[in-house]
Amino acid sequence: MTETKIRNKGRDDVAPIATLDLVAAVLERLAGRNGALPGLGVLHGPAGWGKSFCANALANERRGYYVRMLSAWRGKTLLVKILEEMGVRAGGTVPQLLDLVAEQLRSSRRPLIIDEFDHCAKSDAMVELVRDIYEASQSAILLIGEEGLPRKLERWERFHSRVLAWAAAQPVSEGDAAKLAAIYCPGVRIAEDLAAHLVDIAKGSVRRVCVNLTLIHERCLTEGLDEISAARWGEQPFYTGKSPERRV
Repeated sequence: MTETKIRNKGRDDVAPIATLDLVAAVLERLAGRNGALPGLGVLHGPAGWGKSFCANALANERRGYYVRMLSAWRGKTLLVKILEEMGVRAGGTVPQLLDLVAEQLRSSRRPLIIDEFDHCAKSDAMVELVRDIYEASQSAILLIGEEGLPRKLERWERFHSRVLAWAAAQPVSEGDAAKLAAIYCPGVRIAEDLAAHLVDIAKGSVRRVCVNLTLIHERCLTEGLDEISAARWGEQPFYTGKSPERRV
């Protein structure tokens, strides 16, 4: 499924939601840590809470390397994909590729961000490979996954003990919704009661707020509205993430 972007396509900027500030703080802490401290960070939270796009946006801003894991990947594939993100096309054995990744991280001093890390947490070998990347490079590495990722990582004490920063993604707030509205519903004033309703039915999800703001914008364009309230919206359905029920 394609993630909902929080990027403004026209101005190419990003809505400064709470999770964006959180990720920025984690990356700052990892980059500025004392050399004796570990350098891994973990960002965790439910799907749709804006983790991926906040991390991706900050990777672009800070010239970090961003790789999003897929379930079919194994160790060699992960290393190849990291090298591709680094602009390095290379073949060879897993140890050779690992050396190349570590060398590039050391020389560039740029952070590595691995998204969907839950896929790695299914395998001892994958977790150990990422630990090897860290040990060989001593670079800042941010791992992103679902809400249960911290508990999953407890299985590997040598890995778990190298995490300096644990960060929980923040649920979408009314303040976040206002910032997102400027991108997804431009030129329309959304009344406080309708904005509060969007946040309430989102259950923390940034993605759901973005989808519903788009629905509002489409209706306002169709009807020529420049403001809308809960009463004006009426009983029309919003996207809640629930599966539709067939009525026959």
